[in-house]
Amino acid sequence: MKDLKQLVRENIWTLKPYTSARDEYQGRDAHVFLDANENPYNNPINRYPDPLQRDLKQSIAAIKGVPAANIFLGNGSDEPIDLLYRIFCNSGIDNVVAIEPTYGMYGVCADINNVEYRRVLLDETFQPDAGKLLAAIDNHTKLLFFCSPNNPSGNNIDREVIEKVLDSFDGIVIVDEAYIDFAGVPSFLEQLSLRPNLVVLQTFSKAWGMAGIRLGMAFASQEIITIMNKVKYPYNINLLTQQRAMDELMHYERIEEWVKAILSERARVMEEFAKLECTVKIYKSDANFFLVRVKDALATYSYLVDKGIIVRNRSKVALCGNSLRITVGTVEENNALLDALKQKI
Repeated sequence: MKDLKQLVRENIWTLKPYTSARDEYQGRDAHVFLDANENPYNNPINRYPDPLQRDLKQSIAAIKGVPAANIFLGNGSDEPIDLLYRIFCNSGIDNVVAIEPTYGMYGVCADINNVEYRRVLLDETFQPDAGKLLAAIDNHTKLLFFCSPNNPSGNNIDREVIEKVLDSFDGIVIVDEAYIDFAGVPSFLEQLSLRPNLVVLQTFSKAWGMAGIRLGMAFASQEIITIMNKVKYPYNINLLTQQRAMDELMHYERIEEWVKAILSERARVMEEFAKLECTVKIYKSDANFFLVRVKDALATYSYLVDKGIIVRNRSKVALCGNSLRITVGTVEENNALLDALKQKI
């Protein structure tokens, strides 16, 4: 890996961040707060939240086995994705590399930040070629994105390919593990302390069942986390989100129960899809969804919409022609989907 100073945009490296009243206060517990121009009434939401989410990070650290200093919390995972562009990529000069197909926000953030986005097509089994990825890199490549399990294909990306790129690329490698709780393989968090160029993304939206509170996690070296905290907006995670996440983490055992139930349903629904007349191919899944190729994706999608059942038509995505992405729901929701498709003429 290059020296971090060489990778970070010069103006970001020298940036003096905004400091809030709560950043400046340190010391003994206080009971009178007259520092932040807050309304003294309507406690507790009259107060600004902790800008660094210290208590929440400590709870996450205990679960993930990662020091709190190596955790960044964002407004969903999209915030740290965008921050990585803003920190490392000079507009109109630098570029990033990503597998294709994959999560669409990597490319959207590239467009927003005027950064060249280089797509490297996966093979027919939705696996990358390390040689092709490395061949796409040049002296201006700052970031390389993996999503594993991948979206929309649902499969784990070959771990050896990711490790080869980590070993060979001297920029920042991002491994987006939004669906890792369903994957049945170890997280790359276990390699975090050994790889200073690794950033791992995870989320509260999938296995943890909290998409509505918009809370994403980035794990990286303390040096990278410090820069992310410097660039983010001061109060990026509101008080209500922090409180709800803390409350949910007190019942972490429920998450394991949900994952077990979803995996069981995934297996059942995929087995039933194999019997459907419209099904052409079901792709292997390591996530809470699966990709299925059907005879006519648009017709099937439209038929389901008329029945009040919404799936995702991925036909316009590379390698996903005539394919639908099916999220695993409750038993009742899954049965409604299967019953509707069995009735389709």
